[in-house]
Amino acid sequence: DRLVRMNETRLSFATAAGSRLDLVVRASADGIAYRYALPAGSGDVLGEASAFNIPADAKSWLGTYRVDNEGQFVQYTASTAPTGEYSDQALFATDGGYTLLAESDLTGAYSGARLAHTQGTGTYRIKLADDRVHTDGPLATPWRAMVTGDLATVTRSTFTDDLAPASKVADPSWIRPGTVLWTWLAGGREAGQSLTAQKAFVDYAAERNWPYEAVDAGWYFKTDEWDTTDPNWQTNSWMPELVQYARAKGVGIIVWIHQRDLDTPEERAQWLPTLEKWGVKGVKIDFMNSEAQPMLQWYDAILKETAAHHLMIDFHGSTIPKGIQRTWPQVMTLEGVGGEEKRTNTAAHLTTLPFTRNVIGSMDFTPGAFQRVGLRPNSDAAEVGLTVAYESGLQMFAGTPESYEARPLARAYFDQVPAAWDDTRLLAGEPGQEAVLARRSGGRWFLGGIYAGAARTAAVPLSLGPGRWLVETIRDGADGLVQDRQVLRGGDTLSVDVVANGGFAALACPWRPGLTTCYR
Repeated sequence: DRLVRMNETRLSFATAAGSRLDLVVRASADGIAYRYALPAGSGDVLGEASAFNIPADAKSWLGTYRVDNEGQFVQYTASTAPTGEYSDQALFATDGGYTLLAESDLTGAYSGARLAHTQGTGTYRIKLADDRVHTDGPLATPWRAMVTGDLATVTRSTFTDDLAPASKVADPSWIRPGTVLWTWLAGGREAGQSLTAQKAFVDYAAERNWPYEAVDAGWYFKTDEWDTTDPNWQTNSWMPELVQYARAKGVGIIVWIHQRDLDTPEERAQWLPTLEKWGVKGVKIDFMNSEAQPMLQWYDAILKETAAHHLMIDFHGSTIPKGIQRTWPQVMTLEGVGGEEKRTNTAAHLTTLPFTRNVIGSMDFTPGAFQRVGLRPNSDAAEVGLTVAYESGLQMFAGTPESYEARPLARAYFDQVPAAWDDTRLLAGEPGQEAVLARRSGGRWFLGGIYAGAARTAAVPLSLGPGRWLVETIRDGADGLVQDRQVLRGGDTLSVDVVANGGFAALACPWRPGLTTCYR
């Protein structure tokens, strides 16, 4: 729980003919937002004359618009960005600080938005996903939000969530964040169609005390025809056996489902009760790839129905959170990011995400794919650091068991890292260059640092609290990961050698005589 204070002003406008429109404005310590409100009546919205005018020379970090929200973030100035469409999660830096554009309270009553820009100007116009949005009754558009402040304020902001309606889940006790052994990059199609392979993954998750294992695509497809749903999946599937096997070992199962199989009320009435009866803990729903009004209305339905059947959600090929996690807290994470699966990621993109996409809400980047050497831009230590630098209510580990066993320091750190946090602090950062975040769980601080560019000795100002702290740091060495231990005061500077496009992870706890490790 948190206390949020906002001021709201409503400005009412009317034409001589009697048409009415209200402009509702909210302001808080870390942002300002507005929305339009129309009175009762039916009609179509043909567009939105909204725009943000940014100083031409303002530094800008923009993600190219894609229907799956997986574009790369690139730095420009506001006026030199090429003509085109960009994600509405755009970050700008001016003399007064930083401004992150965002959207909140997006539902099927309206349409999703992106930013349209013409090179040579600092103007970014709202462009709707639909040419025509139909409305019946009163309409309140989504909030057009601007998260403002210094970089630390923007990074920690919950403003987009604060704008959204309160939770509609009366009893959230069944909603439990956690780390997940994800099997797609670890095993691909073959693993998705193999009970034997999935049991082996469950065994490994249980050995590591990771609370969940995620079964990806293939488990309900025809065995001889990939990407075709078995019409008799309810009786043919081995999933009930896997769920029981995993339950006995203390592991919960999350299952992948294509959106097309949940598209209609009839399909959802078949799937969701069955998964609940089997004991599945959550669903990873993939390939929505749209923010048009009909798809947003589908989101409205699936959110209500998964809550009723006690199923947590991970959306892939999806929208980004936009306040959804406050209203529907069973949404643990969403993709909507150029994540670990992408082979075109840059280290600059990775170091921009904590200040853009991840501010909006939980981000399923799926870190930990150590086996993808040459397919990712960062070092092994940076990959460990991503588990802290990026927040996700279901933190999906994308590596193979073999890759973890080959990196025992990473494996041990993954055993410690949680997926829910009590506090977050930005220790150092510059979008596209570096991001060092500290997150607290109980009495321990976890640190994740990621960097773009040349090797360096990073100097990280700590902010851990009074007294002395044992700090255990994982970094890249000449022959793999290495660990350093030192006792520092809570306000000291941590010095870490970082390789090119590298990073580090650290765990800190209050020091006392005789204490040799923060690991439990």
